[in-house]
Amino acid sequence: MPLTYISLLQDAQVSDSTCHWLRGKRITSIKTVAWMISLSDALHNFIDGLAIGASFTVSVLTGFSTSTAIFCEEFPHELGDFVILLNAGMSVPQAIFFNLLSSMSCYIGLVFGILLGSSFAPNAIFALAGGMFLYIALADMFPEMDSIAREQRETSSKIIFFLIQNAGLLSGFTIILLITMFAGNINLG
Repeated sequence: MPLTYISLLQDAQVSDSTCHWLRGKRITSIKTVAWMISLSDALHNFIDGLAIGASFTVSVLTGFSTSTAIFCEEFPHELGDFVILLNAGMSVPQAIFFNLLSSMSCYIGLVFGILLGSSFAPNAIFALAGGMFLYIALADMFPEMDSIAREQRETSSKIIFFLIQNAGLLSGFTIILLITMFAGNINLG
């Protein structure tokens, strides 16, 4: 067979399973954990969008404070998901694409949050989002922080790690507390 014919056959075989711009492994060879992460992140982002939409129906300031809190939570979350997708066998373009695809569900949640928040009391949406944030903190974040702290060998590094963890938690609590306390004094116009 001529060499060009073989390369055309190989290109046809590759195009059956992947797009040219999503270069990487075949979709079937990627570990299941990548698909679980993508789907659960899409649901998580949908609920984030619900909370943001419902917050903007209450007031613009509530919407901005909720958006700020969700951004502070989502930025490290999405970076972690990106690393998990890479470790599950995705290429960098595939991981970026599927991470962005799951993030787009936030916009769908935003539309539903605005529609539901303006016709119903948004407190039910806030309860759902608050419960999700508490679950993430108690089921994922705190056990992970505890296991990392246990890996530290020296007492001084354990103390430093403890201080860094608590400084991060306390700074987040303080930011949200300040936004809540001074929300009436903030003028956006």
